Amino acid sequence: MWYGQVEGTEIVVLDPRFKNCFAGHVRVERLWTGARWAEGPAWFAAGRYLVWSDIPNNRMMRFVEPSGEVSVFRERANNSNGNTVDNQGRLVTCEHLTRRVTRTEIDGSISVVADKWNGKRLNSPNDVVVKSDDSIWFTDPAYGIDTDYEGDQANQEIEGCHVYRVDAKSGAVTAVVTDMLRPNGIAFSPDEKYLYVADTGSTHKENGPQHIRRFTVDGAKLSGGEIFAKSTAGLYDGFRIDRNGRIWTSSAEGVHCYDPDGTMIGKILIPEMVGNVAFGGSKLNRLFICGTTSLYSIYLTVTGSKLG
Repeated sequence: MWYGQVEGTEIVVLDPRFKNCFAGHVRVERLWTGARWAEGPAWFAAGRYLVWSDIPNNRMMRFVEPSGEVSVFRERANNSNGNTVDNQGRLVTCEHLTRRVTRTEIDGSISVVADKWNGKRLNSPNDVVVKSDDSIWFTDPAYGIDTDYEGDQANQEIEGCHVYRVDAKSGAVTAVVTDMLRPNGIAFSPDEKYLYVADTGSTHKENGPQHIRRFTVDGAKLSGGEIFAKSTAGLYDGFRIDRNGRIWTSSAEGVHCYDPDGTMIGKILIPEMVGNVAFGGSKLNRLFICGTTSLYSIYLTVTGSKLG
């Protein structure tokens, strides 16, 4: 075990494969603190900055890597949650308050990607990824309308909580997973053969799901959906995948790392619950970690599979 310079952090090697993901001297850094619930980090390579959400404070924050400066990126952010970067370098955001997915265009204007399915309002989009064909895939649990804390309390118009795909050409919104209780984190494998989706349904059902499922991708359709991993510490929320297919996922005790074969190979312990992670830095080898109140990072010897 190696110990980080931030009190309460630790790199725990459960399998020799995890040790190879780090240089021997690396440490966890706390870059900023002051959030109520930090979520949805996304890296913008052109500006060398990270954007993330502070959901209850209704704002988005920005960390500029060269200077280390942190500032408010967007106020009155509609209780934004998950963010990603599309293939054209634009910000794609899940908004709880407006119950929609939006895209920030190059000129700064905001376009609505999806706000309804079958004529009914979405629940509260949570996390989002973009495929190489420019289609947008997102999860839609009801956390943003359950209470007024992360949005406005409201009734669901759609029965159930689903995973959706937005076609890049037509804009058509299609439900691709309809058998989850509370779909949450979402990410593609590097070759896009698999889609991983977390189900955090135990927040609403005793002994409910707290796992990640893996779906086989065939164009716009999914099959399979077997359980890939079950959480051993709280719930999986958001996660991202490196170029070798390892999943780096949030947990109640920090970050858990899984080999593509489903083995948990190690942990990065953080002194507060983690909501989401993202790869960034000039080589995509810096893992940014959104803890409950703080932004952390650690350098790796592996790189993220893509931006966002």
